[in-house]
Amino acid sequence: MLSDKLKQAIRQAYKAIGENLPHFNPRKQQTLLIAEIAKTLAGEYSKDRKIITIEAGTGTGKSLAYCLGAIPLALDRDKKVCISTATVALQEQLVDKDLPFFKKHSGLNFEFTLVKGRQRYVCRQKLSQAVTTGSDNEAAQVGFTFAEKPDAKDVRTLNAMHKALVDGSWLGDIDSWKTQLPQHIWQQVQSDKHSCLKHLAEHSHCPFHKARETMDQAHVLVINHSLLLADLELGGGRILSSPEDTYYIIDEAHHLAKVTRDFSSASISLKGSIEWLTKLGETGDKMAKLIKSKSAISPATKLGDDCQDLLMEMQKVVNFIDANANTYFQENDSLSQNNKFTKKSQHDEQVYRFENGIIPPTLKTWAEDLQGLSKKSLAHLNKLYNGLIESVKDGDTQLYLAEPLLAEAGFMLQRLDNLQALWFMYAKTDSEKAAPMARWLQKLTSKRHDYLLSASPIEVGFTLEDMLWSKCEGAVLCSATLRALNSFDHFRFQVGLKNNDGSQYQYVDSPFDYQHNAKLVIANMENEASAQEFTDELIAKLPKYLAQGSASLVLFSSYWQMNKVAQALRDESDIEIMVQGELSRQQIITEHKKRCDNNKESIIFGTQSFSEGLDLPGNYLTNLIITKLPFSVPTSPVEQAQAEYVTAKGGNPFMTLSVPDTAKKLVQACGRLLRNERDKGIITLLDKRVVTKRYGKQILDSLPPFSRVYEK
Repeated sequence: MLSDKLKQAIRQAYKAIGENLPHFNPRKQQTLLIAEIAKTLAGEYSKDRKIITIEAGTGTGKSLAYCLGAIPLALDRDKKVCISTATVALQEQLVDKDLPFFKKHSGLNFEFTLVKGRQRYVCRQKLSQAVTTGSDNEAAQVGFTFAEKPDAKDVRTLNAMHKALVDGSWLGDIDSWKTQLPQHIWQQVQSDKHSCLKHLAEHSHCPFHKARETMDQAHVLVINHSLLLADLELGGGRILSSPEDTYYIIDEAHHLAKVTRDFSSASISLKGSIEWLTKLGETGDKMAKLIKSKSAISPATKLGDDCQDLLMEMQKVVNFIDANANTYFQENDSLSQNNKFTKKSQHDEQVYRFENGIIPPTLKTWAEDLQGLSKKSLAHLNKLYNGLIESVKDGDTQLYLAEPLLAEAGFMLQRLDNLQALWFMYAKTDSEKAAPMARWLQKLTSKRHDYLLSASPIEVGFTLEDMLWSKCEGAVLCSATLRALNSFDHFRFQVGLKNNDGSQYQYVDSPFDYQHNAKLVIANMENEASAQEFTDELIAKLPKYLAQGSASLVLFSSYWQMNKVAQALRDESDIEIMVQGELSRQQIITEHKKRCDNNKESIIFGTQSFSEGLDLPGNYLTNLIITKLPFSVPTSPVEQAQAEYVTAKGGNPFMTLSVPDTAKKLVQACGRLLRNERDKGIITLLDKRVVTKRYGKQILDSLPPFSRVYEK
C-alpha cells in the first residue's frame, strides 16, 4: 500500500515540476498514469504480480508519469529503477534532458546513469595490442589479427583512439567518438566478457569497469532492451541490479518481443567455424606451456582431442549439406509446395528453412554430438583461461606474455559459446505443446562458398515469463502503440502476459484534439499498392499532395520504390528532395529544420525506420504522406516458421499476425504528425486497400480520431 507520506511526496513533486515546466498543463491522463503505476508497483492490485501494461498516446507525458510513479516508491523501499528503451534517441532524451530536469525540480534526492552494454566500450588491452608506438610505418603499427585487414586510414583511427584514451579526452565508448567508427575495426577492439581481464589490477581502469562503478551508486539505471536481455540470460543481477530488487520501466515495449527473439537466436558459418577450430588446440597448448603447471596438461590434451572430434563431426555436416545442395537450394524465388523456404537474394545467397523446424535424423544426431563436444571444449578452455589468470596473479607468468594469449582465448571462448548454443538448438527436441524452433540453412557465395546454420525461437513469451515477470519486484510496460486493432491481446501473447494473472492494463487517450488539428485523407487511387502501375501513379500524383504543405514527410515501404519515385520527381518536376540513405538521418533532420526555419519548402523521403522515433514538432512537419500500408512480407525464416505454426493450429497467419502488426505500424507512422497539442497538419494515405479490403476498416478504426476525407 502507498503510505500517505509517499502520496504527498508524489503530489509535491508533480506540483514543483509543473511550476518549472514551460507551457505545462495538468492533464488528467498523466495524473491517472502516475496513480496507476504507483498503485501497481506498491502491490495494491496484486502482491505477487506488480505488472502494468500501458498504451499512452502522444502527448500524455508518459516519461514524467513513470518517473513520478516509480522513483519515489523505489527510494522509499530501497529498490532500483531500471528504465529500458529500444532506441538511443530515447536514452539520450532521458539522460540528457528528462531525468536531470526531474531531479532538479522534484525535490527527490537520487542518482542516475546511462548503462551501456559491454560491447559499446573499447577494451583497453585490445586497443593497446592493435597499435604499437615508435614505428614510422603505419601499416606496421597494427600488431593484431583483424577479420578484415585495416587500411592506412583505419590505422590512423586506431592510433587516434589510443591516444585519446590514454590522455583522457575520450571515455572509451563508441557513442562518444567524434566520427562513426568502421564496424570491422570496432569489432576487433570492443570489450567482451571472455577476453576481459578485470581479474588483473592493471585492467581495473578500463572504460567498461569505470562505467560500472558509477552504476553501483545510481538509483536509476537507463539501459536498452538488449542489455536487459543479456543480464536476464545470465540469471539477472549479474550486470544490472537483481530482478527482485528492481522496478523495470520498459519503454518502447512494442520492441520487446522481437529483441528477445533476436537475442535468443544463434548462427554459425560451417567452414568459418572449421577454420578457427583448427587453431583452437594450438591455443590450448600455448596456454598450457605458459602456465608451467602439470594441472594444465590434462585440459590442454582433452581440448586438443575434442577439437579433432569437433572438426570431424563438422566436416560430416558440410559433406551432408553439399550432397543435398540441389534439394536445399533451388533456383527460384518462391515458397515450394511443401512450404520449405528457398529464396535467392541480391547477393546470390539462398535460404532453406526446415519445415516445422524438423531437421533430418542424421543431422540431429550429429547436432547432439557437436553440442556435447563444444560444451566439453568450453569447459577445458575455461580451465586453461582461469589457470593462466592465476599464473599471472601468482607471478609465475609475465603479464606481457599472457595478455595476447588471453585475448586470443577470449575470442575462442566467445565463438565456442555461440557454437554450443547453435548445436543445442539443433539437438533440442521441440515440445508438442509449444511452438517449434525455427531452423534454417543459408548458402553463402558472396566471398567464399560456405553455409550459415541458424536457429531461433518463434515465440518468446515463456522466456520472458521465466526470466523476468516471475522474478521482478515490479514492471511497467509502455508505448504509444501496444494495442493492435484496439486490443492488448496480440501484445499480451507476444510477451507472455495474461489477462487474468493479476497484471494490469491501461489505455490512455492522447490529449490532442485530433478532430480539429489533423485531417486524414484517403486518396482516390486507381491502382492497388501491389500493382506494377502503382509506382507510376505515385510519380504522377505526389506533386499534388506535396503541395498541401511546406514541410513534408513521405513514407515508403521499399527503398527501391522510394529511390525510383525520388529520381523521377527530381527529373520531371525539378522537386528538391532529401532521401534516406543519401544523407545520414541526423543530416537530413538538421537540413530540414534549417529550411523550415528559413520558410523554404522541405521534403523528406523515408522508409519504415523514419516512421518511428522521428520528432518534428510544430512547423517542421505539417504534411505526412504514407504511400502504402506498412505490411511486412514474411520473408525471414522466423516469420515464415511463425506463419506455418499458426496455419498448423488452424489459424490464419495474415489476420493473426500481419494485420495486427500493420495496424500498429500505421499508428506509429501517423504519430509523426502531431507532436504537441498546438501542432496541425494533414495525413494522406495512398493505399486503397483501407477501403477495398475487409480488414481496411479495422485498421482505420485503430487510428486516432482524425477527421476523415475520402477522395472521389
